[in-house]
Amino acid sequence: MSAARPDLATLAVGDTIGTRTVEVDRRTLVRYAGASGDLNPIHWNERFATEVGLPGVIAHGMFTMGTAVNLVADWAGDPGAVVEYATRFTRPVPVPDPGVAVLEVTGVVGAVDPEAGTVRVDLTVTFEGARVLGKAQATVRL
Repeated sequence: MSAARPDLATLAVGDTIGTRTVEVDRRTLVRYAGASGDLNPIHWNERFATEVGLPGVIAHGMFTMGTAVNLVADWAGDPGAVVEYATRFTRPVPVPDPGVAVLEVTGVVGAVDPEAGTVRVDLTVTFEGARVLGKAQATVRL
C-alpha cells in the first residue's frame, strides 16, 4: 500500500498510476478455485479444457479482473476507495504446466471529476501482448 493517498488536484487525464507484472501458475488457480468456489474443470483439468476447445487450463476471469484492480487499490492507498469497477473478458489466459502465465497491468487516469472527488482509472491488462480485459475501468473516490 502507498503511504499517502493521491492528491486529486494534481492528477490529470493520461497520468500513469503504475504498472505491474503478475505471474500466474497452476497452484494459484487451485487456491483461487478453493477460495472462490469456482471449481469449473477448465481452470484445473488440462484434458477437460482442451476437450471443450480451450488451448489448455485457463485462469479464472474473476481472478484476472481482481488481480488487475489490485494496482488501483494499492495506488489509492485503500481498497475501499475503489467504488466501482467493470470490465469485459476479451480472451482467455492459458496457464502452462509447468510454468507461469505473465500478465502485464498498466493503469492510466482516464477522467477526473473534482466535484465528485473521483478519478476513473483505465486499466490495460495483457497476456503475450494481447489484451485479456476490455474497457477495464475503476472509479476511485479520493
